[in-house]
Amino acid sequence: MKTCFVIQGFGKKTDYTDGRVLDLDASYAIIKEAVEAAGLKSVRADEIQHSTVIDVPMYEMLLQADVVIADLSTYNVNAAYELGVRYALRPRTTIVVAEEGFKNPFDVGHIAIRRYKHLGEDIGAREAARFKAELKTAIEEILASNRSDSPVYTFLPQLMPPQMAVTPAAVVPAAPLARGGVVNIAVASPPGLGNDQPAAAEPLVTPKAMLEDALAKINPPAGEASDFAGARALLQKVSELRPNDPFVTQQLVVATYKSKQPDAESALLDARNIMEKSLDPASTNDPETLGLWGAIHKRLWELSSRQDDLNAAVDGYERGFSLRRDWYNGINYAFLLDLRSVEWLKAGNKDDAIADSVLARRVRSEVGRLALAPAEDRDADPKKRFWAVATLWEAALGRGDAAEMTRWGAEAEALVVPQWMQETRLEQGRKLVELQKMFAARSAAGET
Repeated sequence: MKTCFVIQGFGKKTDYTDGRVLDLDASYAIIKEAVEAAGLKSVRADEIQHSTVIDVPMYEMLLQADVVIADLSTYNVNAAYELGVRYALRPRTTIVVAEEGFKNPFDVGHIAIRRYKHLGEDIGAREAARFKAELKTAIEEILASNRSDSPVYTFLPQLMPPQMAVTPAAVVPAAPLARGGVVNIAVASPPGLGNDQPAAAEPLVTPKAMLEDALAKINPPAGEASDFAGARALLQKVSELRPNDPFVTQQLVVATYKSKQPDAESALLDARNIMEKSLDPASTNDPETLGLWGAIHKRLWELSSRQDDLNAAVDGYERGFSLRRDWYNGINYAFLLDLRSVEWLKAGNKDDAIADSVLARRVRSEVGRLALAPAEDRDADPKKRFWAVATLWEAALGRGDAAEMTRWGAEAEALVVPQWMQETRLEQGRKLVELQKMFAARSAAGET
């Protein structure tokens, strides 16, 4: 069977030009369907079974795959690099795709790019069907054509493509995985060693399988406790294999600080160190990263009451909210403004206290409008829906709107989600009520 190698990141990635988050696994699902409909086997890097570094089988696939599809969405540097390698190795059978919002850099302006459209973090059913049909046709046409699609061979027509002196062992996509992401495959003995028996099967684990297992430990089925320590261990391994993948790093940060091992403060400091080394929180324009930065420093503040931690938390959420006007960063930004307003009062700074309190109310009003906006991919998923509803509930709580609090609180309680999510909502609400009581008490005492 012919093979199609898909050059693409995996998991959720941020388009740094506009702050949008794209779920590339959703994109790959459509690409894979199109590839298989055209009669080829689809392989992405995170599906390659290997016992050594991923680079070896990846380069083999870039050379030997009958078709390569490169997804340039989110301006993935690795994808662009691998596309360049493919263009240098093979004169034809390469297809470039990208999400609709991708803006062509100058150097790829002459390359034909087939577009698809995300709806939030997902792809709508109609768009999925359209893109699948278009891509299937493109694969069939490119296999039937002898026309060069590589700019390298187009501009250097006398160039001869390279050949492998010895055919390497075949690389196959991962078989269906058991829980834990382990697959056993028989590895044939190399020719000439005088061994007629296959080598003992060895367990091989794909990065994708480990990532999925880790995410399942973070967000288990309703009624089960999260295993953040187990997720952390798995994500450390995935991060070693995919060191430049921001989604993997972000999930590692979450699992690290939520594990509270060896203790809560040490876990938070470890998570912060991971971010500083890999995610550049000081200058990033990724709202997800900024939200994590805010979350870590918010928790460090709760442990030690260091002013620097509070300011860093406010800055992270404020920048994240300003970039994308998203309700997650916004609702946390509003909470920290209330927290800081109380701290201003304690320090005798009445003007800044009032300013922060007023701004918190305005942010909550905007957050409420943002969270009410319909989102097909969110509203169909109970977990995603829960966070939107929890945000609406907290915004109403902060504004003192009892009717809206009751409405959204009842819906939040009715949603079937992991228990830690419900506990997080209620604990956040308790903290907000305490802050408002403190502010009111100090105001009544004449401190404002």
